[in-house]
Amino acid sequence: MEAAASPYELIGGEAGVRALVKRFYAHMAAHEPALTRTHQCDDNGHVAVDVQDRFALFLMGWLGGPQTYTATFGHPRLRMRHGHVAIDSGLRDAWLRSMNAAVDAGQFNDDVLAHLRHAFAQMADFLRNVPDQVQS
Repeated sequence: MEAAASPYELIGGEAGVRALVKRFYAHMAAHEPALTRTHQCDDNGHVAVDVQDRFALFLMGWLGGPQTYTATFGHPRLRMRHGHVAIDSGLRDAWLRSMNAAVDAGQFNDDVLAHLRHAFAQMADFLRNVPDQVQS
C-alpha cells in the first residue's frame, strides 16, 4: 500500500512551496505594509530575498518535505525566532490574510486548501505573543 502524500507533495513540492511563498510576500507587500515593516527589507522596501528563501525552506520541512531548514539553521524555535516582534491579534490577522490569499490563489483541491488554512491559522495564533487588550 502506498503511503499518503504529504502536504509538501500535494502542493507541488519545492516549486509549489516557492510559488506559495512568492504569492504570500507579494500580497503582504501590496496589502499589509505594517506586516512588511516587521521583516528585514531591501533598499526598495521589499522583504529581503534571503528572508523569503529562509521561509520557503522552513515551509518545505514543516509541510513534510526536505528538512533543509533544520539542517542549515537548527530547530525552527518559532516563538523564540519571532520574539523580537510584538505579535498581537492585528499582526497575526495581517499575516493570516496574506497567507490565506496565497493559499487561495493556488490550484489546491478542497481537502488540501482546508488543511493549509487550518494549519496556518494555528501557526499564526501560536506566534501571537502580545495579549489582546481588554476594553472596559
